[in-house]
Amino acid sequence: MQKVIVRFAPSPTGYLHIGGARTAIFNWLFARKHGGKFILRIEDTDTERSNSDAIQGILDGLSWLGLDWDEGPFFQSRFIAEHQAAAKQLLDRGQAYKCFCTKAQLDEKREQARKCKSTYRYDGTCRNLTTQDATSREKAGEPFTIRLKVPQVPGSVVFEDTVYGTIEKKCQDIEDFIIVRANGQPLYVLSNAVDDIRDGITHVIRGQDGLANTPKQILIYKGLGASLPEFAHMSLTLDPNKAKISKRKHGEQVAIHYYREHGFLPWAMVNFLVLLGWATTDSQSFFSKKELTRAFTLEGINRTNSVFNISADSGRHFTDPKLMSVNAHYLRQMPIEELMPMVKECYSQARLWNPEFEKGQRDWFLQTLTLIRGRYSTLTDFVTYGQAYVSDAFPMDDEAVRKHLAAEGVGTWLQELAQRLAGLDDFDAKTVESELRVFLKDMKLKPGELMNAVRTAVTGQSVGPDFMNVLTILGRERVVARLKNAAGLYG
Repeated sequence: MQKVIVRFAPSPTGYLHIGGARTAIFNWLFARKHGGKFILRIEDTDTERSNSDAIQGILDGLSWLGLDWDEGPFFQSRFIAEHQAAAKQLLDRGQAYKCFCTKAQLDEKREQARKCKSTYRYDGTCRNLTTQDATSREKAGEPFTIRLKVPQVPGSVVFEDTVYGTIEKKCQDIEDFIIVRANGQPLYVLSNAVDDIRDGITHVIRGQDGLANTPKQILIYKGLGASLPEFAHMSLTLDPNKAKISKRKHGEQVAIHYYREHGFLPWAMVNFLVLLGWATTDSQSFFSKKELTRAFTLEGINRTNSVFNISADSGRHFTDPKLMSVNAHYLRQMPIEELMPMVKECYSQARLWNPEFEKGQRDWFLQTLTLIRGRYSTLTDFVTYGQAYVSDAFPMDDEAVRKHLAAEGVGTWLQELAQRLAGLDDFDAKTVESELRVFLKDMKLKPGELMNAVRTAVTGQSVGPDFMNVLTILGRERVVARLKNAAGLYG
C-alpha cells in the first residue's frame, strides 16, 4: 500500500488563521492515522506580501497546536528553477506555448466580452504560432508569458473528490491559462503542482475554494507525465453573516495567536476546529489525541459550510458557544498537574505568581485550582475571576458591592461575623458551617443574604465555587481580615 504523504502549504502573508489551522489539522490527522508523512511547505513566492514575521507566526501557531511536521519547512521560492524547468518541459512536449499578447490587447478583448455580456476566455491567438515565429519574436525582445495548451477536442477533466464526489470540468470551459508570467515568475497553479509531484504528495487535502484550480493542476500533472494524487476539498468556515472568514475583514479575531493569548487550550482548539466541518457517525464531541487520530476519516468531512461565531458579545470577542464549551470541558477535565504550569504562566504575566505555590504551598495551590476551575472557561479567567485566591489585592465587582455590601447594617454584622470566626478553635468546613447556622439565627438573616455578602467581601464577586469550600480554602486569616476590611469600607 502506498505510503500516505500530505502537506500543509500556507502563504506567509499574515498570521495563521483558523481556516488555515483547520486545513493543517486535517492533513496532520490523516498522516498520523495512516502512519504517513506530514510535510510543511511555505509558499513564499509572493515576495511583496510574504514576510519573516508571518512565517514565524505560522511555525509558532502549528507548534502551539501540537501539529508536528515530519519534513520542512520547505520554502517554495527555493524551487523556482524547478518550476521553470517544468514549464520548459511542457513547452518541449508541445503541452504549452509562448504567448506574446500584450496586456493592452487582452484588456481590449475583455472589454469587448463585457460589452457583449459574455464570459471572457483567452482565444488562443498565439496557440498555433510556429516554433520559428515564436523564436523570432522572442529574439526581437517581445515579452511573453507561457500558457498551458488545454486540449481542444470534445472532452472533460474528470476526477473523484473524496468529499464532493465526481467533479467534471469541460475542456471548452478552461482557457489556455498562464503558468509563467512575462517576468519569468511561475504562477501558483504550476509551482504548487510541481512541488506536490516532487514531494510525492498522495493526498491533497485543502479548502473547497481550491476546487477551481484542480482541473488546471490535473492538466499540468498529465502534461508532465505524473500520476495524480487523491483530492479532498473541505467545506469552508464562514462568519455569522455566512461570508468567508478573512484576515483582512475580521482581523486578529480569526488568528490562532489571538486564542492562545486569551487563554484557550491548544488541544481544545484542535478539537473545536476539527468539529467545524467534520463529524463521526456517533456525533462524539470530545476526543483525546489518540481517539481523534483513530476516528478521523476524509469521508467524515461535511459538504456543508460551517459557521464560526466571532461577533462580540457580553464583553468577549471570542463568543462561539461551542468553542467556549469545548475549552471549558478540557480546562475542567485535564490533569491538574498539566493545568498548573499553564495557570502559572497567566499569573506570572499578571504579576500574581508566588514561588511558594510550587514549594511550601503546592498542595494548597493545587486544591485551589481544583476548586475554582469548574467555574472557568479560559485560562485568563484564573486572573479575571480568581485573583482573590492568590492575592489580597483583588478587584471588587461594583454591582455585587452595591447589591450585597452597601445595604444598611451589613457592615455591622460582617464585623461581628469576623470576630466569631476568629474565635473558632478549628476552621474546617463542618465547624465553620455550624457557626454560620448559629450566626444566621442570632442575626435573623436569610441564608442568601449572608452567603452573598460574605462571598463578595472575601472574593470580590457574588458568584463562585461552593461557598464553604471557598471559605476553607482561603483560610481563617484571610477570611477574617477581608470581612473586617469590607465592614470598614461599606459599613
